[in-house]
Amino acid sequence: MLARRASIQASFGLAGLVALAACSTAAALPPTDTPVTTSAAPPTAAPSSAVVPAAASLSGVHFPTRGWKTNFGTARVPLSEIESGGPPRDGIPPIDQPKFLNPAGAGAWLKDQEPVIAFELNGDARAYPLQILIWHEIVDDEVGGVPVAVTFCPLCNTAIAFDRRVDGQTLRFGTTGNLRRSDLVMWSDDPGETWWQQITGEALVGDLVGHQLTMLPSEIVSFADFKTAYSSGQVLSRDTGNPRGYGNNPYVGYDNINSSPFLYSGPNDGRLPPMERVATVELNGETVAYPFSRLIHSPVVNDVLAGTPLVVFHQGGTLSALDGAVIAASHDVGAAAAFNRGVDDKVLTFSLRGVQFIDDQTNSTWDMLGRAIAGPLVGNRLRPLISANHFWFAWAVFRPETRIWAP
Repeated sequence: MLARRASIQASFGLAGLVALAACSTAAALPPTDTPVTTSAAPPTAAPSSAVVPAAASLSGVHFPTRGWKTNFGTARVPLSEIESGGPPRDGIPPIDQPKFLNPAGAGAWLKDQEPVIAFELNGDARAYPLQILIWHEIVDDEVGGVPVAVTFCPLCNTAIAFDRRVDGQTLRFGTTGNLRRSDLVMWSDDPGETWWQQITGEALVGDLVGHQLTMLPSEIVSFADFKTAYSSGQVLSRDTGNPRGYGNNPYVGYDNINSSPFLYSGPNDGRLPPMERVATVELNGETVAYPFSRLIHSPVVNDVLAGTPLVVFHQGGTLSALDGAVIAASHDVGAAAAFNRGVDDKVLTFSLRGVQFIDDQTNSTWDMLGRAIAGPLVGNRLRPLISANHFWFAWAVFRPETRIWAP
């Protein structure tokens, strides 16, 4: 594994190293749900302003603490679970002042099958291409009048949008350069510089421990699907202020289902291959994972989770961001999205007829973003559920109780 890492580092060069180190390795231990108090906590009189000394002053930690205002004396998990990925704070620069283009302008460099995070709030629809997010991991934005953080962890293949407001504060999020269980650890600019788990939105370390960010529905779909659904939507520009190798993939071959997670040594749930892509839904404490390998053969799933009727759509035509050296030349992994299948006072069931998603009650046609595009219900939209795409190893280690859907 070390030889493989050295080989990859040599081939990536400096820019690739910066991206790779954003999500490299972390110890994976069983979840800890109660705050942990370290014996080497900084003085409690001024936890948000005191700069913690060098890492050697905190027993058992594997990340630098110099320069942080974070109160390492308050943590939800043992600090030994957090490990340095290499770069310093914001060494992988978040995008703080995003610029946008219309879809036609973005089409000059973004191919139709390339993956984007589609996010719509209060009528404001935006696409965040993974060819950009793979190099920055966080976009601090305002969509539909709401401050949001759109995030992507390449090692987990996890794209999640969050509301940036916590206890009346609008926070700015950045990258700590650290990881937990191979997932991005973010930090916020609250006075105590709290650290957060990207895959769950939970505060891990600092003054805001006990808080969890509000997740907002978003989907990874093709640029073509986004353009069709939102012709007047906006697309994140490559003009980020920190130019990178946009369009190139610094994690070549990472999503091979027969491989192992890169630099991950934690436990694996053997019910699925670690690198299996899954769409996950969590409702009222219940979780379910829909493996892409099964969705390919059963592209429409009518299911019930925690009493909520839901449907999962899967269709081809979306490329992997983690396969070939050039994303636009990578293989097709398809896209999956989950929705509440209730419309007005009806609970719909869906089927695939040819290549179209059709509800059995009204024969209306629906697209990948849950919009009725033909038939009696045209103009309606299914309510998107809080769902995300991940690699199985990443989700299973955080939610080991997850049910795996099978046809």
